[in-house]
Parts: sequence; C-alpha cells; structure tokens
Amino acid sequence: MKTIKEITAALKIAEDWQEWMAAIATDERAGVQKAWHSWNKRQEKKRQLLEEHQAKIDFDQCYGGENAFIAGVDEAGRGPLAGPVVTAAVILPKNCEALVGLNDSKQLTKEKRNVFATLVKEHAVSYFIHFQSAQTIDELNIYEATKQSMKTSVESLSIKPDYVLVDAMTLPITIPQDSIIKGDAKSLAIAAASILAKTARDEYMEQLDKEFPMYGFAQHAGYGTKQHLEALETFGPTIHHRKSFEPIKSM
Repeated sequence: MKTIKEITAALKIAEDWQEWMAAIATDERAGVQKAWHSWNKRQEKKRQLLEEHQAKIDFDQCYGGENAFIAGVDEAGRGPLAGPVVTAAVILPKNCEALVGLNDSKQLTKEKRNVFATLVKEHAVSYFIHFQSAQTIDELNIYEATKQSMKTSVESLSIKPDYVLVDAMTLPITIPQDSIIKGDAKSLAIAAASILAKTARDEYMEQLDKEFPMYGFAQHAGYGTKQHLEALETFGPTIHHRKSFEPIKSM
C-alpha cells in the first residue's frame, strides 16, 4: 500500500483520471481523502474554465461561423486623470486552447494578465494596440477619443475582419459590428483585446513613473487616488495630465 505522501504527490501531478485512482476514492485514511478532495476540486475548476472558454468561443463564432475573422475591441484608461487611453483589436485563431482561463482583465491578477498578453500576441491571427494621447483626449473628449482610437486599432489590423465585436461602443467603420455590453466577459476576442490594452497601458504608466516619480503613476496608473491628488496640489499637472478632467480643469 502506498503512503499518504506518495499518493498526495501522485495526485498533484495527475492531470486526468487514471485507473489507480479507483482505490484512492475508497481509501479511508484522512490524509488520502484530503488529497483526493483537492484533486477533484482542481478538476472541477478546470472543467468550469473549459466550459467558460468554449462559451466565449461559441459567442464569437455566432457572428459569422468558425471560419470568419472576428475582431474583438476593447480599451483601458478612460477614467484616469493622466496618461493615454489605450485600445486594442484582436483576431484569434479557431484553436485557442492556449487561452483557456482568459477573462476580463479586471478579473485577473497582474501576473496572469502579463502571461495572457504574451500568449495572445503569440497566438493571435492579427492584433494592434493604439495609444491616444492626453492632448487628443482634451481636444476631442474622452468618448470620441476612445472611439477614434478603437477605429484606428481595427483599421490597422493586418487582416480585415469579417465582423467586429466592440465592448460597449459603436465605431465609425464600414465593417459589420456589434456593441456588446460587458463584452470582455462574453467574448474571447474582446477579453483578449482587454488584456492587451490593459497591460500595454500599465507598462506605459510604469515608464512614466520613472520620469515623474513624485506622482506615483506606477501605483495608481493615473487614477485620481488621494496620493495622486495630493501630488497634483503640490507639483501641478504634467503634459501627460488631462486638462479637460476635474480637478485639473479648475487648477
């Protein structure tokens, strides 16, 4: 009979059910049952992720079938007081097994977002990331600046999509499109775009933090935190701040 330690170690590396597990299920040792419970819990989580992944793929494919090029579009950074708004457009391949677990960027840790950003770039049929500056945001307003940035992202794809799925926005493009509320939770392509936009913007703000360390951009990414507002009061706005946003507009 194998020891509890041996069984626990074997279950930790087992990806799928195997015949030797039949005996584990009836093993009355508490340590074995604890390890068995953990393995089943892990399998259930994996099954749930696969189901959610397939649901997102099915959602995208209902807009033209499995052979259509579906572009997902999303943004990051509409709310901050500083920095660009960043948009991304992504066309994914039919086989997206590497992206199981990909979700709305806000639902993932920074580490997981970075891992998925690399995977999306490796596996995407085409993708494009666009940065819309604070100056353009002030000239156009944040809604119009975001819309124009999304349009640029779509039109800069190396492959013209058959259909465009946009997270809660309608774009001035001739390609058939649909505006999806909470699209990053329903569409795999939009979720991928969400990840690219978010990670690209975070990286930009971390670089900006090195140039302007007194504002704490690496901590708050330009949002109006107490730290950021106090720095604005002390040092005033930079060229990267949005002059049309309060409280900067009143300064």
